[in-house]
Order: sequence, then C-alpha cells, then structure tokens
Amino acid sequence: MVPNLTTALTGPLLDLERRILDRMPDIERWLRGKWQEHEIPFYASVDLRNAGFKLAPVDTNLFPGGFNNLNPAFLPLCVQAIQAAVERVCADARGVLLVPENHTRNTYYLANVATLEDILRKAGMNVRIGSLNPEVTAPTTYTAADGRAVRVEPIVRHGRRAGVAGFDPCMILLNNDLSAGPPALLADLDQPIAPPIAAGWFNRKKSQHFEIYRRVAAEFATLIDIDPWLIDPYFGTCSAIDFQERAGEECLASNVGALLERIGAKYREYGIDDKPFVIVKADAGTYGMGIMTVRDPGDVIGLNRKQRNKMAVVKEGLEVSSVIIQEGVPTFESIDDAIAEPVVYMVDRFVVGGFYRVHTARGKDENLNAPGAQFVPLAFESPCIPDLAGATDCPPNRFYAYGVVARLAQLAASLEIEALRDTEEAAQPAD
Repeated sequence: MVPNLTTALTGPLLDLERRILDRMPDIERWLRGKWQEHEIPFYASVDLRNAGFKLAPVDTNLFPGGFNNLNPAFLPLCVQAIQAAVERVCADARGVLLVPENHTRNTYYLANVATLEDILRKAGMNVRIGSLNPEVTAPTTYTAADGRAVRVEPIVRHGRRAGVAGFDPCMILLNNDLSAGPPALLADLDQPIAPPIAAGWFNRKKSQHFEIYRRVAAEFATLIDIDPWLIDPYFGTCSAIDFQERAGEECLASNVGALLERIGAKYREYGIDDKPFVIVKADAGTYGMGIMTVRDPGDVIGLNRKQRNKMAVVKEGLEVSSVIIQEGVPTFESIDDAIAEPVVYMVDRFVVGGFYRVHTARGKDENLNAPGAQFVPLAFESPCIPDLAGATDCPPNRFYAYGVVARLAQLAASLEIEALRDTEEAAQPAD
C-alpha cells in the first residue's frame, strides 16, 4: 500500500482523488493481477504533475537517482522493498555490484549512490560499487555532498562474469541509464542485471513509453469509470529533427498546433480557463536537458542560436534527432510560494516515498527539472484504518492517488521492457 502524507495537499479532496480513494479495493486487486502477469521493474521514479483537474505522469525513470532526497524515516520501507526486489532477480543473492553513473564530480548524485549502498547493506547484501568510467583505473574514494565516503572500483571481467577485484557478485544493479550505449563490459553475462540493459536510454523512447501508458491508462479508466485524459497526457512526435540546421521545424510546428487544438478541446469540455501549452523534449534521456515550453506553433519556428544549442544536445553529448511533444500539465502545487511537483519512488511493487521538486524561478507551466531546483522530502504518517466499530476519523490518504498513477507508469514501463526484450531477441541470429 501507499504511505500517508501529513504535510501536503491541504484543502478539500478533489474529484479525481476522491474517485481513486473510493475504488481502492478494486484498484489494488487490479494491480496485484497485473504483477502476476508481468515482471515488476526493480525500481523506478515517476515525475507527476497535479493540475487539480488532472494528475498525470510526465517522465518515468528506470534508473532513478535521488534516493538521498527521500524521507529518512522511511528507510526501513526501502530496505524491505529492496529485499523483495533482489529476491525476484536472484533468490540466493548475497553480493550485489552497484554500477553508478560516470559523473563522479556531481557530489549530490554521489549522495544518492551512498544511500543506495546503505539500503542494500541494511537489506543483508554485500555491496561493492563498480564503475564503467574508463578513467577509474584503481579503487578511488569520493566524498558525497553530505560528507559520506563513496568507494568506486573499476569493473573487471572474467569470462561471462563481471565484478571488481576479489568480488564476484550474484547480481548487478544498474544505477546508470546507459545514455552512451550498451557497455561491452556487461554484455552476455551469466549474472542477472537489473534493470535490464535493454531498458537503457540508448534503446528507450519516451514516446514508446507513453504510447504503452496510454493503453494502461485507458484500461484503468474503464475500471474506475473516469475519462482517461484525466490521468494521461496527450503527445505527438517528430523525427528527423536537426535543431542546429533548422531541419524539421515545419513538422514540429504542425504537431505542436495539432496537439494544442486537442488539449484546447478538452479544456473547453471541462470548462478550464487556462491556456494550453506543450513541452517539447528529447525523445530519450534524462536530467532535464533538451526541454522547452511552447504555447504557440510559431514559437518553434526560427529559434535563436541559444535555443537551438539548448535543444540540440542532451546527456553524454548525444545529438537530438527525435523529440516528443507532450501535453503540458500545469501544477497548482507550491511550497513556500515556489512551484512544486511530486516525484514518487517505487522499489519492486512498493511505493517507498518521494519528494517535491521545487523551483523558485519557474512558473506553473515550465519544466522544474533544471539548475536551481530544490528537493523537499514528503513527510508521512502511519496508515490509519477505521476500526470495525465504525470510527471514521481517519484522514483520507492524499498521497494515495499519486502512488496509483505512479504505479500505472511503472506498469507501462514493465510492458515497455517486455516489448524491448522481444525486439532484441527477434533481432538476434538463430542458432
């Protein structure tokens, strides 16, 4: 189940929240059935936007950083969930090789690595941290932003097994999104790898994820009798984009215009006075790179040099050739007058917490995953269940709707991984 918030979302329950809370038994039964049919991702984080009239995911990360931003009070829940996740991947696992991103100069990311290492150790695992960075040629200790030491070692390979010196792990846990491509060091191993290499950003497309999410949302909407649009952002795509050469601008403007019209029709249906907008972003990758807010089709014609440079390249210096045009969901949430959006974390099938991403310099219709963002851990209380005598003074779990929509995105990611694996296997030559 989902922890209960104590310090957010004050005010009356919104209609969508109420509908989800009222159908909790049906929802949990439906999700249990899905996890009997499909493999649960090892972990994931989902960026949500809550407009009041609409609650939808806008990004799903299968290699989540930011565990250091979670509420420390819920570390035991993370430990329990990690135990379940590891058991699914390797039932007799004792040793885990944690493979982080290469950017060791990011001390806040290193705090995430230290937190993951701590959770794994508390779950009963022997843990070593192995780097794919060719510059790491010997054991090296870095200092995280919170002062903790993070010892990173070069990965070594012996036949079909990988580890670090003197350590042969039972499984490999990736916290590296593989934007730069599939690492040769981890190819064709006997050890299980989670998440699978096929889920890396070299292979994933956001548009593919949200196409699958659209089907999940439609089925869920039928279950609880709501309009799927209330939990599903419209989107379109443009391929063959070259921002530096101004190639593909007409495709982009045409798709922006069509999407704004679709959103506008929904706004009129629901009596929403806000002006529709869309978010244009690279169809693969993370870290808030290659993103722009667009309110009019003409905004993407004749971008200036600074705008083109911003959109042309993402993480690892990869050039953007395809974009997703996603319905912008305005956020009505704020903390201390700063615009905020919730990010929900899951390990195995459990919601283990989350935080608000807060940005004082951004508006309700802008991307908050940008330099200057701050993180406010979500505070929880113990679940409250009315007793059999009929006590009804338990407060409604305002966080439950967040956890449900995040788990829908997690389910979509599961189906996405299955499709990627099927494609990968079909491409392999027959024996």
